[in-house]
Amino acid sequence: MPSNEVLANGSNASRYSFPPGIHVPSLTFFGNDKGQEIDWEVQEKHFEFVISNGVHGVVIAGTNGEAATLSSSEKAQLVQTCRKTAQRLGKSSLPITIGGVAGCTRDAIRQTVEAKEAGADAFLALVPSYFHFAMDQTAIIEFFQELADSSPVPILIYNFPGVVAGLDVNSEALDILGKHSNIVGVKLTCGGIAKVSRVSASFDTSKFCALAGQSDWLIPAMSVGGTGCITGVANLYPKTCVQLYNLYESGKLAEASALQIKLSVTEWGFGKGGINGTKWVVAKKRGYPETSSDCRKPYPRFTSQEKREWILKQVSGLDEIESSL
Repeated sequence: MPSNEVLANGSNASRYSFPPGIHVPSLTFFGNDKGQEIDWEVQEKHFEFVISNGVHGVVIAGTNGEAATLSSSEKAQLVQTCRKTAQRLGKSSLPITIGGVAGCTRDAIRQTVEAKEAGADAFLALVPSYFHFAMDQTAIIEFFQELADSSPVPILIYNFPGVVAGLDVNSEALDILGKHSNIVGVKLTCGGIAKVSRVSASFDTSKFCALAGQSDWLIPAMSVGGTGCITGVANLYPKTCVQLYNLYESGKLAEASALQIKLSVTEWGFGKGGINGTKWVVAKKRGYPETSSDCRKPYPRFTSQEKREWILKQVSGLDEIESSL
C-alpha cells in the first residue's frame, strides 16, 4: 500500500495525509451527439483554466463530474488528459483524485486498481447504497476497511448522505477508519463542521484530515482544524477560492471572513442550481458551447429562463474579485 507521504508530496509530506488547499471537482463536458460522448476539446480547455489559475488539486468523476454516468475507460482518459494538461502547464505533480460509484466492495476495489493504472493519486469513495437498508455502521466501517486494505492508492472517504440514501459516516466511524494507514481523510459534503472538530481532536493532519465539501464553510472548517475544501465553485472562480484559503493561512482573518461571506452567496447559486445549473452557468461565463453544458441523460436539461437568470445573477458577484486576482 502507498504511504501517506507518497500522496502528500513536497514540503507538505510530513504535515498532511492528503494535500491541503482547494481541490476542484471538475465538471465533465459532453457533446450534443446522440451518444453524448465527452467533448474533449472543451474538457481540455476547462482543465487548463482551473489548473492555470492555481487550484491545489483536481478531482475527476466526483458528483459534479457525473461519476455515475462515466465508464472506466472514460475516467481513465479524463485522468490522463488532466495529467497531460498539468504537465504542459509545468505542474506535473498536481494531485489528481478520482471518484467512483460502486454497488459492492469488489467493484469498488476494481475501481481503485483502475485509478492507479490511470495515474490518479487517490480514490474518493462513497458508501455503496443500493442496499442502504442493510448498511448499518458496522457494514459501512467494514466496507472502507476492506477497500483500503486492497486499494493500491490512498482512500479519501466521501461523506455525502444526499446521494447515498441518507447513509452517514458518523464520528465514531471516522475515529475507527482514520486509524487505517491507507485512509487519508474525509470530504464532508454533509456540512458537518462538528465532525471536522472531532477529527481534529482525534488525529494529527499527517495521519487523517477533514476537508469541507463546500466553499461556504471553508473558513469555519479551517478554524477547527480542517485542511481545505473540495468545491464546485472553483470550476468558475478558482482564484477566489484559492485567495480565501491563502488569506486564512496567512492570518488575515478579517479579510478572509469578508471574502467568505461573499463566496457563500455564490456557493448557494451552485448548490441550488444543481449540476445542470452549475454546468450551464460555467459554460455561459467561460464561453463554452451551450450544448456542452447538458448533463448525461436522464438528468434534465437546465432550460428555465427564470432559473438561468437567477443563477447568473447569484454567482456573478465574484466576477470583479476573480478578475482582480
